[in-house]
Amino acid sequence: MTFFAHDDFLANVARCFARTGADAVYGDLDYVSAKDPDQIIRHWRSGTYTRQKLKRGWMPPHPALFVRREVFDRHGAYDTSYQIAADYDAMLRWLWKGNIHAAYVPEVLIKMRVGGESNRSLGRILRKSKEDYRALQANGVGGIGALAWKNISKIPQFLNR
Repeated sequence: MTFFAHDDFLANVARCFARTGADAVYGDLDYVSAKDPDQIIRHWRSGTYTRQKLKRGWMPPHPALFVRREVFDRHGAYDTSYQIAADYDAMLRWLWKGNIHAAYVPEVLIKMRVGGESNRSLGRILRKSKEDYRALQANGVGGIGALAWKNISKIPQFLNR
């Protein structure tokens, strides 16, 4: 279950779209306990986007990414042949191939309870990794090194809460 971090988050996203003219706006995300939404398990601080970060496995948290309709029209929506990583594939396609302009709102926009589809079990984690690798290759972003960095870069998210 995903929910808004605070009442003003959508106004902040809209202001960022208006101020920057960006094609997409994203912010930070807190993974919270399934039983206690005030208990932060993992803090995903996105940071400012650069194309080079994509080669190191960077991505914004998909629940905290807001994309203009025109991006879907120009670069396509989600490829449902990916059971878990359709969001990652789409973001790589939009950001890398489409070279869209993405702007960062440096605040937690979304809270998400742990236990999502991509990390429910070891089997799901392995499937996600295979799909992530496929998306990296399909979009010409990178390979096994980017996949390794994508997973390694998550470690500080558990420590810096």
